[in-house]
Amino acid sequence: MNKAENIIVGISIGDLNGIGGEIVLKTFEDERILDFCTPVIFASIKSMSFLKTHFKSTINFHSINSINQVASGKVNVFNCWKEPVNIDFGKEDTKIGEFAIKSLASVTKALKNGDVDVLVTAPINKHNIQSEEFNFPGHTDYLAQELEGESLMFMVTDTLRVGLLTDHVPVKDISKHITSELIEKKINTVYNSLLKDFKIGRPKIAVLGINPHTGDSGVIGTEDDDVLRPTLKKIKDTGKLVYGPYAADSFFGSNNYKNFDAIIASYHDQGLIPFKTLSFGQGVNYTAGLNKVRTSPDHGTAYEIAGKGEADENSFKEALYTAIQIFKNRCDYEEITSNQLKKAPRIERKQRPN
Repeated sequence: MNKAENIIVGISIGDLNGIGGEIVLKTFEDERILDFCTPVIFASIKSMSFLKTHFKSTINFHSINSINQVASGKVNVFNCWKEPVNIDFGKEDTKIGEFAIKSLASVTKALKNGDVDVLVTAPINKHNIQSEEFNFPGHTDYLAQELEGESLMFMVTDTLRVGLLTDHVPVKDISKHITSELIEKKINTVYNSLLKDFKIGRPKIAVLGINPHTGDSGVIGTEDDDVLRPTLKKIKDTGKLVYGPYAADSFFGSNNYKNFDAIIASYHDQGLIPFKTLSFGQGVNYTAGLNKVRTSPDHGTAYEIAGKGEADENSFKEALYTAIQIFKNRCDYEEITSNQLKKAPRIERKQRPN
């Protein structure tokens, strides 16, 4: 990983009938952003020109057909397709879903090849992207297959970080998925991310219970006592500062979350409802644990306001900043680790007697 002065940011355009195009345009209308990153939007110049005209954007795009044509100081558009696109704001359209996946697949290939440094994804519609070729609940699952590492949905702001044991899992199946192995794997992913991606030297992690009131000693389910508590004790015995399980209903309202560097929720809504309540519009969805950096805004396609010029770009902008900062933090971590290895005393092997 090279610590570039001007980081190349690959951007998947997402659902063109949603607000993705608008928030991308609004973000890069501030030309100061081009001083510290080079954006490459994976779409087509025709589609982006339509969006530019519709939203009266002042951006001058640099159209490219090869990744080696990327120009710093410009908003690059890598042409993933040539055919015309019928953009109809606010409408769910499987054809638009196909273009969203073309964009995602193309930028993911560039990310894997090292042609872009980080990935920021605009929102997709999880329903209209489904096909025989693409059968994933969303970005996270697809990237987990394409990239190396153990993926984890990590919702982050400057002051709040919430990870998930299970993400896009039906409520009725949650307890089946939460095993001791899964808990250890997810906590280790969060722990390592806090060290490498967020420069936190001795992370403190809280874990929320599976059942209401963490099971009330088995009255409301036994999973907390049978699986969660013993696993957390095992992890804590290794020296990691891991605490819990905490009753989820009062954890955030009591401000207890402020005492920890990260909180791990047992399932999607348990973690995301309080996260979005506390930080909606400023939060970032970060896929931790992978060998590449990917972020996205904390909202969806917002069809109800698509095309009206009302979309707030702040969450996308935060996703961009977060991706860049994590990339730099990882570079720093690798440099420090490398220097420590170089300075480590060499241990000579003892000669065996003849």
